[in-house]
Amino acid sequence: MNEINIPSDQQDALKVIEHHELDRLIEQAVQKEEFGELYNLPLARCGPYIARQLRDFEQALAKHGQAKLSRKRAATEAYLRRVASDLSFAVGMMKRRVETEQKEGQLFYIDDQIIPPHRFTEHLRLRLSYRWRRTVDEEWKFGGITFVYDVNFCPDYTFPISKRKPSAVRQEQDRQTKLYQAWEHLMRIALCSVRDYFREGGDGGRIPEIFQAMVDPHTRELNNYSAQFWRQQP
Repeated sequence: MNEINIPSDQQDALKVIEHHELDRLIEQAVQKEEFGELYNLPLARCGPYIARQLRDFEQALAKHGQAKLSRKRAATEAYLRRVASDLSFAVGMMKRRVETEQKEGQLFYIDDQIIPPHRFTEHLRLRLSYRWRRTVDEEWKFGGITFVYDVNFCPDYTFPISKRKPSAVRQEQDRQTKLYQAWEHLMRIALCSVRDYFREGGDGGRIPEIFQAMVDPHTRELNNYSAQFWRQQP
């Protein structure tokens, strides 16, 4: 799965889209009430975020074309233009993200292709690999950090206790699901943490080999700051 890096095929699709031309074709589609020349752009290959906005635009366009009464058409057109604006914004945002990633990629890269373990325990471990250099003229240096998180399952008293105890198999399935969700959360905040560290000019040589994720003092669970290994720990 790609969490922080845009796949190369999506980057290539985004690069060929000229934003002014995109806006022109979007407006043309609204005016003619048909998708038209927008089909010539590789929008569907630009990743799930843009694909979702594209589906919304197609659906809004179809609903506007089906509307007959003037009052209904005014409402569907207003919605269509909002969705069209969302599509244009999504493409612009992702194109800027590609530019940022390419610029940052000259100095650091974090591998976000991480395969989850086949089976989880409450003692979660997540290994991230990366490369970095201070200038584009230097050779790459390689490193890694292991994030450790001990999951503490607390009873949830917001739900009534079932009188029928689930089977051992069902209990283990539920346990594995919760542990996977915790691992996935750890992975995401860990990736963002290492990326943000490099973005702020951090030295890859000062990243620790192992870091115990810090839990929220109130919930005793992970939060957005739990993987920030450079913060002053209490």
